[in-house]
Amino acid sequence: MVMPSRAVTLIDESRPVTVDAVVQGGSIRLAPPVLERALGWELKPEGLCLADTCVPVRDRAALVGDDGVDLRAFARLIDRPLAMDPDEGVAVLGASAGDRSRRLAAMDAPDFTLPDLEGRLHSLRDQRGKKTLLIAWASW
Repeated sequence: MVMPSRAVTLIDESRPVTVDAVVQGGSIRLAPPVLERALGWELKPEGLCLADTCVPVRDRAALVGDDGVDLRAFARLIDRPLAMDPDEGVAVLGASAGDRSRRLAAMDAPDFTLPDLEGRLHSLRDQRGKKTLLIAWASW
C-alpha cells in the first residue's frame, strides 16, 4: 500500500527545493522521477546515475520500495551526509567527504548571501580579492 505524499523541503547543500515525499516511521521516500527532478540522480538498471556517473546498487530493495527511494539509503549510497527531521518535513544533504576535502585544500569559502542589520543583502562573492573579516554569532 502506497502512503499519501506531502511537501518536504529538501536542501542539497545550500539549494532548497520543495518536493512531494512519503514520510513514514522516521523515513522520507521520494518517487524516482521526483529524485531526478530535485537532485539530478536517475535510477537506471545499471544503478543510480548522475549524468555519466553511475553508482551500482547492490541491494535495490533496500533503496527502492513501493513508496519510492529511501532518502537515507540514497545518501549512504552516494556517500553524502544526511540530516533530516521527517516530522518537520525537512532533509539536508551535505557535501561528500571528497568534495569537502577538495574545498578545504583549495581554501575557497563557499558563496553565501546574508542581510546586514539594515536588511541589505551582501554576498561573499562580492568580496573576492578583498580582505574580509567575517564575524558569526548564534544564540544557541
